[in-house]
Amino acid sequence: MARYSDAKCRLCRREGQKLFLKGARCFTDKCAIERRNYPPGQHGLNRGKLTPYGIQLREKQKAKRIYGVLESQFRKYFQWAESEKGVTGENLLRLLELRLDNVVHRLGFAASRRESRQMVAHGHFAVNGRKASVPSMLLKVGDAVQLRATSKMAPRVDDNVNAGRGQLPQWLEIEPNERRGVVRSLPLREDIQIPVSEQLIVELYSK
Repeated sequence: MARYSDAKCRLCRREGQKLFLKGARCFTDKCAIERRNYPPGQHGLNRGKLTPYGIQLREKQKAKRIYGVLESQFRKYFQWAESEKGVTGENLLRLLELRLDNVVHRLGFAASRRESRQMVAHGHFAVNGRKASVPSMLLKVGDAVQLRATSKMAPRVDDNVNAGRGQLPQWLEIEPNERRGVVRSLPLREDIQIPVSEQLIVELYSK
């Protein structure tokens, strides 16, 4: 399975803002944006002004990096969102939010989407009582996500939940003592707090 394996902090610096890819580190003064808030590379300080195409491209890259998906998979999500009723950009973000690895992160069980992806891939979570090990699995309203009783990650999950780094979205419900979360409803655009302008992504793919 292809995945990005280079330094994660370079991605935040390239987009010029925190994408919260490194979990707890992003909340400290060790964050790369706090120390070197300019694009990486030899000419990072001398990059010119972006063209309209460049602005659209950066929004797409930003969304891909936040959710940890590669180009081919992201394009499939866009095609799926385009075929559904409603606003394409909002449909796209909704599909990305309903990924199992993202839901695990949103519930606070993992410090970052990268960590949640690894935990899911290693079989630490169950969906509706059945072991789930596919991070890209799309959840539906009513689905329950729970840490498996045999998982050795319980102390780590407890630490993440107690850290309380983010506010629980309204479309999710959590039972911390049970290490269990439920998808109450489909996420609305106002519930998706990510620094991305989805309309620019739609304009890019519509060319």
